Amino acid sequence: MIRVGVDVGGTFTDIVLERSEPGADAQVVVTKVSSTPNDQSEGVVQGILKVCGLAGVKPGEIDAVFHGTTVATNMVIERQGAKVGMITTRGFRDIMHMARHKRPHNFSLQFDLPWQSKPLVRRRDRLVVSERIMPPTGDIEVPLAEDEVKHAAELFAKRGMDAVIVAFLFSFLNNEHEQRAKEIVKSILPDAFVSASSDVVNTIREYERFSSAAMNAYIGPRTSAYLRNLEGRLRANGIDAMVRIMQSNGGISTIENSSELPIGLLLSGPAGGVIGGRWTGEHSDKNNIITIDIGGTSADISVIENGELRIKNPRDTEVAGLPVLVPMIDIDAIGAGGGSIAYIDSGGAFRVGPRSAGAVPGPACYAKGGDEPTVTDAQVVLGRMDPEHFLGGDLTIDASLSEKAIRKHIAEPLKLSLEDAALGILKIINNNMALAINANSVAKGVDPRNFSLMGFGGAGPLHSVSLAEAIHAKDVISPVHPGITAATGLLVTDLQYEYTQSTLMVLDNASDAEFGRVNAVLDDLVARANRQLDADGIPAGQRQFRQVAECRYVGQGFELRADVPDGALGKQTAGVIIDNFYNAHKQVYGHAFRDQQTEMVTLRVIATVKVETLRLPRLGKGGRTNPPEAEIYRRRTVFDNGEAADTPRYQRGKLLAGDRIDGPALVIQHNSTTIVPPGYLATVLDFGDMRIERDKG
Repeated sequence: MIRVGVDVGGTFTDIVLERSEPGADAQVVVTKVSSTPNDQSEGVVQGILKVCGLAGVKPGEIDAVFHGTTVATNMVIERQGAKVGMITTRGFRDIMHMARHKRPHNFSLQFDLPWQSKPLVRRRDRLVVSERIMPPTGDIEVPLAEDEVKHAAELFAKRGMDAVIVAFLFSFLNNEHEQRAKEIVKSILPDAFVSASSDVVNTIREYERFSSAAMNAYIGPRTSAYLRNLEGRLRANGIDAMVRIMQSNGGISTIENSSELPIGLLLSGPAGGVIGGRWTGEHSDKNNIITIDIGGTSADISVIENGELRIKNPRDTEVAGLPVLVPMIDIDAIGAGGGSIAYIDSGGAFRVGPRSAGAVPGPACYAKGGDEPTVTDAQVVLGRMDPEHFLGGDLTIDASLSEKAIRKHIAEPLKLSLEDAALGILKIINNNMALAINANSVAKGVDPRNFSLMGFGGAGPLHSVSLAEAIHAKDVISPVHPGITAATGLLVTDLQYEYTQSTLMVLDNASDAEFGRVNAVLDDLVARANRQLDADGIPAGQRQFRQVAECRYVGQGFELRADVPDGALGKQTAGVIIDNFYNAHKQVYGHAFRDQQTEMVTLRVIATVKVETLRLPRLGKGGRTNPPEAEIYRRRTVFDNGEAADTPRYQRGKLLAGDRIDGPALVIQHNSTTIVPPGYLATVLDFGDMRIERDKG
């Protein structure tokens, strides 16, 4: 069995290949190639072919390719999506404009409303038709005016729309009108990307549902084209493997499903990193972890508590300021990475990021035309990244260009020495990341002192100890392959689909008839999941279903997830759901009211299929201290305290389980470099991960 995981970042594309045979240790080969922003599939295929060469396998021997991508997210951030038309209920054309009447910043006079300043659907392209579904039963009050739908579709055809959404009021109660309107639109616009809001998110709250449907259509044409192009490029290079795509909820899906519902791919890339972090924690005996994935462009932060991934509350699931009602792993991203540019702003302040040099032209030291100083250039100037070992020597860097850029743009204007300017760049970027970590942990009731900080991505282990000091984390974990942890996460996640249906009911005093209605909804959701798994060819014995009720107190604004026991829902089961909701409320908000009634708002069925997980071989036993066999050479290196030391470099591939490295030291490998500062001790764990902590001896 040969499986490949590919994660595309802003600067590099990370690849991991696993070859496993019964009764033998798995072979794991990793590599990186430069990303190709104009067409990510080029870099993906280049990387797969490269890792095949390193592993000595033929491309046609690959059984499965798992892919995490930023295509959908970048499209929204850069506002480069499709031209979308919308057909909605008469009188509700401006729901997309009014939203929730919220001010993002109450006291700012310059705040921006992205749903108004950069709408996914222009007002002139939001057309209304006569129809009306009435709550709470979903009865039809006004029949659908099919001639009006046809006229709207013909107008969209004249305007050359790439995509059309049908979003009617209360369609989550009865989607008959939406589905019929969708049929009419597709008959007139057969080549357009057409979807109904009930197909995307069949839940309450019209603005969020409309916006989510618009987001799905906005990214739909280009995302589906990218996935088809990727599949075609793989086939053209002899790779006939099954292809699966990472989703924002931490599961994987098929190309077909991802093309139809690309909204599930938003935050696809960062999700793989968090899952890879949890997997690393499992074989490092760590279940409380703060992960930070630092690449060339961004730093993605998440918290894993008791080994569980945190799913965002629906009120917080958004991309580029726009609501997206799909489940997402709780990840905060900031513009901080190796390519973050240091500069002096118009007011004379010293700043770093969020603007990035990206893959092209990249940091100044890449010698690709970039002349602005970046975080990577600062690391080079301080002797923390050696030119001859950068990406194992695959990428040549010029230290003199780093020095020139920092001296010109930072050191001379601020009258600082070269090293002080470089240290300043790192202090600023580390402070930015530490503040973001605290916002994702302390501000949400998590005490970092009880957590290990796990830094990965190409730049993660260069910053980990400094960040752990800033947030007072317990210790630091450097994964065995830090630069490709997000790619390894793709090989340890499960096939997963989620189906939802808003079904409002007060659990405390529900009648048998209401329970019967809810059980019918659950049965329908499970049936829909089974139809999808049938299409995927998944045997019934491998399918697992988890039922979730999103609940709130009666009158409360938003819901929290509560697990639903297996079997039919009844009065006894409702009591279990209420207890689960109370516990979730207590954990999130610090309090819960046992005397208040609980309302179920939305039912969710999560269908999963376990896939074979990545298996790393255990390292041989070492138990050595500063093993000379692993030392490459020594070189001057400047640390955060401003002091320089003649610092040994150790080759990570030659370290064994139980080996101890006393700081100061650098541990070098192809995909990253791990810093062990003075006063710290690094211990190699059984599978090659390293634990870094203060030296107490």
